[in-house]
Amino acid sequence: MVKARKYVVKKTFVGVPKRDDFEIVDYEIPPIRNGEILTKTEWVSVDPYLRAYNSRYPVPYDQFGFNVATVLDSKNPRFPIGSKVVTHKGWCDYSLVNASNESLTERVYKLPDLKGLSDSLGLGAVGMPGATAYFGLLDLCKPKEGETVVVTGAAGAVGSIVGQIAKIKGCRVIGFAGSDDKCKWLESLGFDKALNYKTVDPIKALKEAAPKGMDCYFDNVGGELSSAIISQMNLYGRVAVCGAISSYNETSMPKATLLQSYIVSKQLKIEGFLVDRWLGQWNVAFADIVGWIRAGQINTQEHVSEGFDNIYDAFVGMLAGDNCGKAVVKL
Repeated sequence: MVKARKYVVKKTFVGVPKRDDFEIVDYEIPPIRNGEILTKTEWVSVDPYLRAYNSRYPVPYDQFGFNVATVLDSKNPRFPIGSKVVTHKGWCDYSLVNASNESLTERVYKLPDLKGLSDSLGLGAVGMPGATAYFGLLDLCKPKEGETVVVTGAAGAVGSIVGQIAKIKGCRVIGFAGSDDKCKWLESLGFDKALNYKTVDPIKALKEAAPKGMDCYFDNVGGELSSAIISQMNLYGRVAVCGAISSYNETSMPKATLLQSYIVSKQLKIEGFLVDRWLGQWNVAFADIVGWIRAGQINTQEHVSEGFDNIYDAFVGMLAGDNCGKAVVKL
């Protein structure tokens, strides 16, 4: 049997997740059975949805999430020994995956062909965050050449890809981030303007940065910042609501300006989404994104932590906005 370790969530999070909300459990993986694969984790992803979904599951539960792993043993012909896979087994060093089961907790697919790029991109630009950016922007916002696109959480794993795809599509792009350094980085990626939401008046700043208004808004943060942006949108504007990280660690729901008058008068289209909607098409997004990376049209900066024992620190650091680009942990 293989000795393994995993993070188990033993308490429902209240505010910022605490170290003692988790327990690291040592256990033995049982012998592999038909349809299963045994994997060794190489890269672990930490993402905002891990915080948002916490209250949906009764504790204790194994901390889920995406990881990139190598197949050590296999009784499933789709995943031979030595192949690289992406699983949703989360924060563990080894795992047994029922590769015949299509449920979320057992989800597994072959690592996309990265054309020599780092395997870690399978958790970022060529993984769930990249697919989120791709479909949320292109299928919901449907940006047209010459239009103005606004992105919040723009220095994160999803937002930074959204902005770069919008530039590829010929749009003017404005991003909001939480520090001057992040704003400089975004402008180095090609964003036309990056604004530090902690230091600017968003309405005033948007009127200066986009005097003709905004046509598309990719919302990662929610809250009053989103209300300010939506109030400044053009007629028939489109909003893709991906997340609300500004409130994930709040113990009471924050207040924000009512939007109904703007939605009605500007005839806005606002749609929330989960990227699972396009699961059968992720390969299309990945092929395009790999091509754009290799062509130099997308930059894929990562915030890399190392070590199994440091996954928690990487998680809360990501929630605090410590990362530029995708936050990953190398085991």
